[in-house]
Amino acid sequence: MATTTATREDVSHLWEAYKEDPSRKELRNQLVERYLPLVKYNGERIWARLPEGVELDDLISAGVFGLMDAIDAFDMSRGVKFETYCVPRIRGAMLDELRTMDWVPRLVRSKASKLNEATKQLEAKFGRAPTHQELADHMQMPLKELEKMVSDANAVGLISLNKKWYETDSYKDVREIDILEDKKGEDPTRRIQKNDLMRLVTKGLNRNERLIIILYYYEELTMKEIGATLDLSESRVSQMHSSIVSRLQSQLGRRKPEFGTV
Repeated sequence: MATTTATREDVSHLWEAYKEDPSRKELRNQLVERYLPLVKYNGERIWARLPEGVELDDLISAGVFGLMDAIDAFDMSRGVKFETYCVPRIRGAMLDELRTMDWVPRLVRSKASKLNEATKQLEAKFGRAPTHQELADHMQMPLKELEKMVSDANAVGLISLNKKWYETDSYKDVREIDILEDKKGEDPTRRIQKNDLMRLVTKGLNRNERLIIILYYYEELTMKEIGATLDLSESRVSQMHSSIVSRLQSQLGRRKPEFGTV
């Protein structure tokens, strides 16, 4: 226990020294090393839900940049744990990296190119489109492997979002990207309502209680992850969560007029 306390004190001194002189990059590097496990943990969580072809190291590299930005922007006077503050920035940097990546893996593109070339050769030879079995024989591979290659290759058929949709009389033509509906985009009004609801629900809670509600229901962290963030055991977080929910249920009835305006 003494070692843990000493470690926390060392980290606190490290933060103070770096904030006093942000030009000392060696101090920032020590902070990066200290919180690097957070980057790896969040990188692995995101990577586990991605299709094959995305490198974990690419996500971790992006997350490190997010961590460094968080270190530079962190305000110690706010009384918020750095772990709580930096995780959204780390995850945001990783998601930004994914958006800039070509989501079709290089290997898939290479196989699609070979498949396309083989198809052209057999079309010239037979005067018709080849069957899957003929393609498999030509490429010297099992039929099942060929069929998987065909399936993967279909993902490569992307269109350019800059492709002209139709011309207009103005200087700017309408392009594909201009007419696509963003079905995943969040409604700004809904986001404001969500934030207002969060403030109302957490009204009257202390700092740890408020963080438990926000991290569990809004950040979708597990009880174990919340416990690591707040330096509490998983069972203690679970007990607090049950107590908070029970208390909120009794309070919400009396506060219905507040929620009627949301």
